[in-house]
Amino acid sequence: MTWLVTGGAGYIGSHVVRALLQADLRTVVLDDLSTGHRDFVPSEVPFVRGSILDGDLLLDTMADHDVTGVIHVAGFKYAGVSVQQPLHTYQQNVTGTATLLAVMEEKRVDRMVFSSSAAVYGTPDTELVTENTAKNPQSPYGQSKLIGEWLLADQGVARGLRHTSLRYFNVVGSGDPALYDSSPHNLFPLVFTALLEGRTPRINGDDYATPDGTNVRDYIHVADLAVSHVAAALRLDAGEPVEAAYNLGSGSGSSVGEIMTAVADATGIPFTPEIGPRRAGDPDRIVASGELAARDLDWRMRHSLHDMVESQWIATRRAVEPSV
Repeated sequence: MTWLVTGGAGYIGSHVVRALLQADLRTVVLDDLSTGHRDFVPSEVPFVRGSILDGDLLLDTMADHDVTGVIHVAGFKYAGVSVQQPLHTYQQNVTGTATLLAVMEEKRVDRMVFSSSAAVYGTPDTELVTENTAKNPQSPYGQSKLIGEWLLADQGVARGLRHTSLRYFNVVGSGDPALYDSSPHNLFPLVFTALLEGRTPRINGDDYATPDGTNVRDYIHVADLAVSHVAAALRLDAGEPVEAAYNLGSGSGSSVGEIMTAVADATGIPFTPEIGPRRAGDPDRIVASGELAARDLDWRMRHSLHDMVESQWIATRRAVEPSV
C-alpha cells in the first residue's frame, strides 16, 4: 500500500511527504519541478518527474509503486497570476485533476485527499468562515479549486471514490530547515526577501476596521497542515467517515501588523513597515473555524506566530546563505 503525493517536491507537498514517513506510510512523489525542488524529496522516497497531465506516466507510476491512495497537492496556485493566465490555470488544476481521477478509476485507486483552498470562498461576508459559508471564488485559481472539489464529489457518487478536500488558509512556517517557501507572491517570502536585500517591508493599508488597522488573516503552520493530511489518509485507509471538505484555520487569525512585529522579533532586524494604499477588494478580516478538522483530522495550532515566523526565517536564510 502506497500513497502517491502529487506535487510532493513543493513547499507544502514535501512537508506532507515527511509527515507520511513519520507515520510509516509508504510514499511515492510525482512532480514536474515547475515550482518544486528535487532536493525537497527525501532520498528514500521514490521520485517520478512528470506532469499530472501525462496519463500514461500516471498509469505506470501507480502500477510500479502499488499506489492505493493519492494526496493531490500538485497545481498552479497563484491566484493573482491566474487572472492573467486563466487557461493555463484551468489546464493544470482542472484538466490535470480530471486526468488523475481517470487514471485512478482505471487502476481502481479509490481514495484521495485533495489540496483545496480558502480561495473557494472569495471574500466572505462573515467574520468566521465555516465549511458551509457561501462559495464565491473571485479568481480562476479559486474557481479551479472549487471545480476540483466537484470532480471528486461526482466521482464519489459515480464510482465510489472516497475523498476529502482540505481548504488551506495562509500556510506559513517550516517544519524542516531544508524546506522553504520559494513563492514570489506569498507574504512571508516577500517580507524576508525585502529584509535580506536591505529594503523595508510594505503594508497595504492601515485603516481597516481591525484593532491595529491592518488586515487580519488566518496563518497556519505548514507542519500542522501536513499532520492533518496524514490523519485524513489514515481515516480513508480505515474506511472511517470523513467530511467532503474541511477548513484548516486557526479560529482567531493575526493582523499583518502583528506579523511585522513578529518578523522584527524573530529576525533581530528592527524596522517600521512602509504603509502603502489599500489593495482593491481586500477585506478587513478572513478567519476560519477549524472545528470539524479538530474533531476528525488531529487539527490544532501546535505553533505560535513566533514559531511560524522564526522557522521560516531560518529555512529562508539557509536557502539564501547555505553557510547559515
